[in-house]
Order: sequence, then structure tokens, then C-alpha cells
Amino acid sequence: MSDSVSDLIDRLHDEADQDRPAAETPDVGIVMGSDSDLETMMTGGKRRGAYDAFVDELGFAEQTDYENAPDERFTFETYVTSAHRTPDLMTAYAETAEDRGLEVLIAGAGGKSADLPNMTASIAYPLPVIGVPVQEKSVDSVIGMPTGAPLVAVDAGKSFNAALSTAQILARQHDDVRDRLVAYHEDLREGVGSVSRALHDEGTPAFRERDQ
Repeated sequence: MSDSVSDLIDRLHDEADQDRPAAETPDVGIVMGSDSDLETMMTGGKRRGAYDAFVDELGFAEQTDYENAPDERFTFETYVTSAHRTPDLMTAYAETAEDRGLEVLIAGAGGKSADLPNMTASIAYPLPVIGVPVQEKSVDSVIGMPTGAPLVAVDAGKSFNAALSTAQILARQHDDVRDRLVAYHEDLREGVGSVSRALHDEGTPAFRERDQ
């Protein structure tokens, strides 16, 4: 076992033993099979990702120090926990997630053997896990859970939606998160209305011209 993996496993178990107040621990855990999945899982490249949803739209913050939470009430953390290369780290993360105060996990992986979401969901049960197939060819692997082993999944690459679904789960207990979700949806609704009115009132040629 490499020193870095061993250190991370020890850290997770130590954090699980601390029994910190819920307001001081990450609410959401985001894990991915490789740092090559980072763009899809977090910033999305051309398509916005989970980081964009949490930080830009919902006012969450990324917590990088378990013992020193940021000022924001709602936070998320990020790890790489490969199901194939570091199964011990993946197991330790999933086993300790609930004791560390996490309420929902988002797990993403790519390739045809995208096992991280499935295995994380099985080990972390009954903690809810939302799977993100990083690529189209990962979809069947991520959603292919047997009866009795639940895993909610979004479409390939749509970690932004995974973040929104996570917030919906948190909103059942936290009115502040619910208010943020409602405000985000109202902004989307207003955006569609504004575009529809401009398209109708200006006509297609003028509408297209202003976007060029």
C-alpha cells in the first residue's frame, strides 16, 4: 500500500471518529475514478458541471479541510477513489462517509467498467448515491445495479444535474437549500420567458442578428 493511500485511509477513519457538528462537516461528497474525470465531474468543460451548480448557482463552498469548515453553511468535498486501482481507499471512503457527516454522495467514473458509483453505493448504503457516467459508454455500467441495490444516476456527463438532484435531497431537511433551488428554477423560467418574448416581438432575423 502506498503511503499516500494509507495516509488518506487513516485520515478518513480519524475524521469519522471526531463526531463533529453537522454544520461543520461537508454535506456532499464527490468522488471520481480518476483526475481525468475532473472536467466532466466538476466544471464540465463546455457543459457546466457539479462545481458550477454548487458554487455558482446554489452558494455552496468546497471544503478542503475537514477540521476547518468555510463560512458557508453548505459544503462539498472532492476525492479520487478508483474502484480498480485503489479499492481500499474507495471502501474506506464509502464506509466512513455517514460517520463523517456526509448526507449525499456523487460518484462518477468513465470507461466500460465504470464500477465506482455502483461499489460506492453498495458500501455506503443506506446513504444516497447519485451516479454520473462520465462517458456514453459508461452508462450501462453505472445504471446496471441489481434489484435491492439502489443507485440513482444521471445521463452521461451531466454532473450539473447530479448536483441539483443532491440539493433536492438536502432540501427535504434544509429550507435554505430549498429556497436556493426555487430561486434557481425561477431564474431559468424567467430566462425562457424573456427569450420567447424577444423572439416573437423582434422576429427571427432580428433575434438571430443580436446574438451574433
